Amino acid sequence: MRHAGLIAAVTAGLLTGAVQPVAASASEDVVRPNDRRLAYEGHWGRTADAAITVNSGSRLSFRFTGGSAHALFDVSSITVPAQIYVSVDGGPKQLYAVDRGDIEIAASGRGPHTAELSVKDVFSRANRWTPPLETGVVLTGIRGRLLPQQVQHGGHGREFAFYGDSITQGVMALCEVNTSDCADGTAAYPTLVADALHASLTQVGFGRQGVIQTGNGGVPTASDAYGWNYAGSRADSDHRADVIVVNQGTNDAAWGSDDFRAAYRAYLTRLRASAPHARILALRPFNGTHAEDVAAVVAELADARTEFVDTTDWLSVAGGDFNGTVHPSVQGHRKVADRLIAHLAKEH
Repeated sequence: MRHAGLIAAVTAGLLTGAVQPVAASASEDVVRPNDRRLAYEGHWGRTADAAITVNSGSRLSFRFTGGSAHALFDVSSITVPAQIYVSVDGGPKQLYAVDRGDIEIAASGRGPHTAELSVKDVFSRANRWTPPLETGVVLTGIRGRLLPQQVQHGGHGREFAFYGDSITQGVMALCEVNTSDCADGTAAYPTLVADALHASLTQVGFGRQGVIQTGNGGVPTASDAYGWNYAGSRADSDHRADVIVVNQGTNDAAWGSDDFRAAYRAYLTRLRASAPHARILALRPFNGTHAEDVAAVVAELADARTEFVDTTDWLSVAGGDFNGTVHPSVQGHRKVADRLIAHLAKEH
């Protein structure tokens, strides 16, 4: 099958990246998850004991000296390990399954070094909403010689938030099977857009979710999930978004226009109340589900900072832009990102 080689390549990457824990020296300290030397992007529930994310595309970066640092995790309740990429000093991304309590992050030379952990996938069909979580990233600390974060000059001046379903999550971006091996949130259009425009990223995609349809893994509807990292953990950054991109409706095909419009209107109203200054882009679902309803709700709201974005003909099934008929391929996500980058460059 066409996807077999891709799955094999991903699996090989996991095996190659599976570094066994290495004992740290006594002089190294464990930095707690709420330490300011750790910089997070996306939805993370953070305490002194753990930083938890259930979203593909979430990121963590830190600076350290020496030949290695160790990322520490709690995997006691995990049945389907999340997959992450780790990059040091802007080098190649190493793929890991978060299936153990200690992952060594090796570096060349004494440093200082910069490490970035990005969440490739949190499997949508396992419980990732109500603790104890069956999947997700539960970071309990970083062991090593960490340095203060450097002040960003000119970068991450804006905050972008993307809310959607499995498409926003990056499900099946790599190949045609709904597994973590085939999913990659970092190859999906939210990451591509934010990085191209030097914006901080919040990427929240939940498989099967809609404005009426609940998501897989115990996730509630889009409106009920908004403002939460997961059940019991409030998100503290959604109100700061400068740009919000909404891609909802694909999974609400079973409901009629009246029901959908009422729920979609309530959702956009909630986003606006939380982030009064944000520019909101309401995307036409790529397969056209409820396209007229999305456009009609935006027109009815008559909000100068809320726009309907017509995605008609952005992607083509025949042209290789999808894996299957719903989920964009890497090529498709690139095309969507290029369109959104151009759209966001326009003054509004």
